Amino acid sequence: MNSKLLIRKALSMCLVVATIATYSMVTLASSERVVGELFISGKNLSGETAFVKVNGEAAQNGRAVFSSSTIVTPNNAGAVINLGKIGKIELAPATTLGLTFNENGISGDLLAGRVTVLNASDKVSIKTLDGVVSINAGESAATTGKAQDDDDDEVSDGGSAWVVWALVLGGAAAGIIIAATSDNNRIALGGGTTVISPTR
Repeated sequence: MNSKLLIRKALSMCLVVATIATYSMVTLASSERVVGELFISGKNLSGETAFVKVNGEAAQNGRAVFSSSTIVTPNNAGAVINLGKIGKIELAPATTLGLTFNENGISGDLLAGRVTVLNASDKVSIKTLDGVVSINAGESAATTGKAQDDDDDEVSDGGSAWVVWALVLGGAAAGIIIAATSDNNRIALGGGTTVISPTR
């Protein structure tokens, strides 16, 4: 009879310990941490969906993104990070961003490329080599550090560098045309010199 009572007490104690352990695990699992979701646009050379790197690991659509993550997009793909109520940001191809976020807002260190804020509950603070830029929804920050309006009618990719190259190439073409049409550049082979043959 005592053995049955001892078994019942031991079994009851095990059930109590299991119940306490289960409730503590549920409490630990339900943290209020904000988690982002990654969406990738673009294809690789074989036509498959491209991948981006999150903290050095290859990541595909649907990957969870946590705060203090470094996201690198390849040359052929961009990415959108959906942070729920906090906002949504877009990374252009060839972008490297150290992303930090919490329930109060979004910030990041932009090392290369371009970031566009699609929507946000507050201004997004992006740190570039030129300083810190605060951008609103619909604006972009590039590695130049300047906030840019994301209008499609502007030529924002390439800037004014093409003007310099056009002037250099135009000057070279004009120089070649002038040299080809000028009479001062005739070459007279042999000229007025006397050629002596060694075999006579």
